[in-house]
Amino acid sequence: MKYLITGGCGFSGSNMAAHYLSLGDKVIVFDNLYRYGSEINLDWLSKTKGIFKYIKGDVRNIYEIENVIQAEKPDVIFHFAGQVAMTTSIENPYMDFEINVKGTINVLDSVRKYSPETIVCFSSTNKVYGDLKYIDFKEKDLRYVAEDYPNGFDEKTSLEFHSPYGCSKGAADQYMMDYSRIFGLKTIVFRHSSIFGGRQFATKDQGWVGWFCQKAYEIKNNITKEPFTISGNGKQVRDILFSTDLINCYKLAIENIGKTKGKVYNVGGGMENSFSLLELFKELEENHNIKMNYKELPWRESDQKVFVADISKTKEDFGWEPKIDKYEGLKLMYEWVENINGKQK
Repeated sequence: MKYLITGGCGFSGSNMAAHYLSLGDKVIVFDNLYRYGSEINLDWLSKTKGIFKYIKGDVRNIYEIENVIQAEKPDVIFHFAGQVAMTTSIENPYMDFEINVKGTINVLDSVRKYSPETIVCFSSTNKVYGDLKYIDFKEKDLRYVAEDYPNGFDEKTSLEFHSPYGCSKGAADQYMMDYSRIFGLKTIVFRHSSIFGGRQFATKDQGWVGWFCQKAYEIKNNITKEPFTISGNGKQVRDILFSTDLINCYKLAIENIGKTKGKVYNVGGGMENSFSLLELFKELEENHNIKMNYKELPWRESDQKVFVADISKTKEDFGWEPKIDKYEGLKLMYEWVENINGKQK
């Protein structure tokens, strides 16, 4: 099998690449190395055993991505190249549009013209559902609760694009589905909740589990005594999914392409693997005998008080559900952060 991964030096891309390299498949990584940590991940991948090829390129350039798809005709494309932070999209909406919408069209149309049998898996987001302010949220001691949605939100939840990021990812999401409808391409859309794990160089704007693991590490090792900041009151809730479970989700969806093509799936850890920020801090405090000192900032624009993916459709269509629970995943994430910090000393 031959796999092309756009944004393959990012968090999800590098994990996916390493997995298929370990199976003996050919992996082509297409990345412009823009994001922090991508060069480190490229160095790591280049030392991984397997049939590996790196191409420096940008999905915004139709000729660069078109040439790769025409020449390689991959069996599967994981389209992970994207602008991933809502805050960045507000600061630079045009760049956000170019990467997420134009870049996706460039991938899709190149597949349509030169490799129509290729399966295209797209990394979308729960932000296509907007801020969900029409939901009746109840405020509890440590979290908000959507009592009318005990299993989380499914794919029938109304689309409501908020922020340039929501608009760009939502538009790309819909183009993926429409290229399947109109042109018969084998596309699958995965609307992610919060994915985390090794190779994730988290920032304050993206990768919140890793970011707060980093803050816990700094507190535990007396690197800083200054409180960190959070947006809102810390009771906002997300379900978290470890990277190996994400890889298995994509794998099973591809194996069942006859049923999954042209469809969209909400993908996350589900309700039992959900954390509020306050609950996450409590767990880190107990695990590491520390105090997570923070100060509150105003809520981020269009933030969701609760988003938990209802993953019933993934179970029904291709038999997938998470294997690593939130407690085990959090320990693995902290160990990776600890290891990376140790190497940088």
